[in-house]
Amino acid sequence: MAIDQVHDLQEVFRKLLHSMSRPGSISSIQDTAQRVDYDLSCYDATLLCALTLLDGEVTFHILSDKNQHLTGKIAEYTLARHAPIDEADYVIVFQNDTESDVLHALERCKNGTLVNPQQSSTWIMESMHLTNDDEIKLTGPGIKNCAHLQTGFSSAIWHARNERTNEYPLGMDLILTDSEGHAACVPRTAKVEMTEVR
Repeated sequence: MAIDQVHDLQEVFRKLLHSMSRPGSISSIQDTAQRVDYDLSCYDATLLCALTLLDGEVTFHILSDKNQHLTGKIAEYTLARHAPIDEADYVIVFQNDTESDVLHALERCKNGTLVNPQQSSTWIMESMHLTNDDEIKLTGPGIKNCAHLQTGFSSAIWHARNERTNEYPLGMDLILTDSEGHAACVPRTAKVEMTEVR
């Protein structure tokens, strides 16, 4: 059965909003992901996030050349336009993207300005199986005491993210997806500390 472009994507949006307002909480969009009938080389949860958030008013960027075959499909399904990394509203990171590609993109992506902090990028990043194990510790708005999240990303990636978010309200918001239909969010307001060196 195909996904319902209205009902199902509204449900995904509600789950993402929940996770963004409660950083580190893991939401399941597995039921909807199981109904995705697009045959693309990305996680179903990643595609659902793109279908939910992208439209003809925004731009997106795909990092590496080996994933450029997805550019046309995402543009076709969402009507969003592909743009260079320093202009893109959304950055999509696939599981097979290299750490060096991610680090380079983190240096160059839209980060907002003090006058217009909303002119920043939102990242949709494929991760390993998301759990609340002890890889990073999150503190900040929406978190009681602290939250823990395991993503599989290196400490170098988290350090680069922290460098770009250390002057609030500048920074980017991260939406993390895994192959089992889970999503978690790390907004720019969250403080991230590495508890496990990778």
